[in-house]
Amino acid sequence: MKFFVDTADINDIKDLESTGLLDGVTTNPSLIAKSGQNFLELIPEICKVVKGPVSAEVAATDYDTMQKEADKLAKIADNIAVKVPLTEAGLKVCKNLSDNGTMVNVTLCFSAGQALLAAKAGAAFISPFVGRLDDICLDGLDLIADICTIYNNYDFKTEVLVASVRNPVHIIESAKMGADVATCPPNVIRQLYKHPLTDKGLAAFVEDWKNTGQSIL
Repeated sequence: MKFFVDTADINDIKDLESTGLLDGVTTNPSLIAKSGQNFLELIPEICKVVKGPVSAEVAATDYDTMQKEADKLAKIADNIAVKVPLTEAGLKVCKNLSDNGTMVNVTLCFSAGQALLAAKAGAAFISPFVGRLDDICLDGLDLIADICTIYNNYDFKTEVLVASVRNPVHIIESAKMGADVATCPPNVIRQLYKHPLTDKGLAAFVEDWKNTGQSIL
């Protein structure tokens, strides 16, 4: 499974990139607003830090303006994935871009039927929102299972990018289902390091080594 970080915080992106475990970045208008940064200045900076796909989202909702914005975003860097909403206009833009070799991330997916349309439109990534389905008392992971099954049935090349990830369980269960990517807030990625038995075992090793009186250096 690939790990994308879902943030517009350049410091978090640089820190996670330094681990060698980061495969890409996703942003959205809400994250850009939270960062307080200039969108058209920040995205090129992120693209220089991260070699993998960087999702930059259009702001328009009508087809003509969305297409113009998408064309502008696609020119920022070779690793840009233009992010469009799962609407009729968004899928038209997706089809146009994908036919010209541009990566497209279709976002705000909440049903398997929507995911099927995105794959047929040539999306590089489909972003089903697990956490937001959980918020309305549906099991978001059921949607991941359905999309993975459908895509495998027809050998679609669209990658399942699990979004709205709230905890490590979302990541692990999605990985078990065969999802290609999980995009997570920085704190959720860092939670994967943690286990109480790791901490306990390391504390014991440190104490036992200290008692030997030895030094490796």
